[in-house]
Amino acid sequence: MNPGKIGTYLGVPHFRRRPADTRPKVGSATGLAWTSVGGDILPVDVTIMDGTEKLTLTGQLGEVMKESAQAALSYIRSNARSLGVPPGFYSKKEIHIHLPEGAIPKDGPSAGITMAMALISAASNRPARSDVAMTGEITLRGNVLAIGGLNEKLLAARRNGIRTVLIPGENQKDLPEIPARVREGLKIIPLEKIEDAIPHVFPKRS
Repeated sequence: MNPGKIGTYLGVPHFRRRPADTRPKVGSATGLAWTSVGGDILPVDVTIMDGTEKLTLTGQLGEVMKESAQAALSYIRSNARSLGVPPGFYSKKEIHIHLPEGAIPKDGPSAGITMAMALISAASNRPARSDVAMTGEITLRGNVLAIGGLNEKLLAARRNGIRTVLIPGENQKDLPEIPARVREGLKIIPLEKIEDAIPHVFPKRS
């Protein structure tokens, strides 16, 4: 068979391999999402600028995802010092959260932990590792709750060259059901609280 004709017979690939960019970046974190065709990585970008105190959300986000963003911001505001964030970072500032690929609708609560890490990065001016991916719903008390689609999300991490994945502690019970070939080579770290993610997402400062 001629490999050049694969696209002719099978059509456009459902999965796209994104260019690997492992540089830590301020205001960006890497999430994992479930889609109708499997798992995918979900970048989250945050910028904070002078303006009226408001939260702007873009990227065709559904209501549940918008609520996750609001919960992340509220938790960070109320726990700024313990998270290493300057108190009052939101004073006279506009916070803009954007999920790229705006033509694709996105919803669900599992991006909560990713939004929280991107917000902490932008608010504290700390670069976040882009070679660590994460998934987890969050609460106003900072708890990280279980998510669905773990198998597909781990596959997405492998497919995009990510080897460290942060998951809710409640999802540890699902790992034995994930095929060994999917888990192979992945460092899977459980989270109970939002704070548990910080040592893995932010490189230690010299």
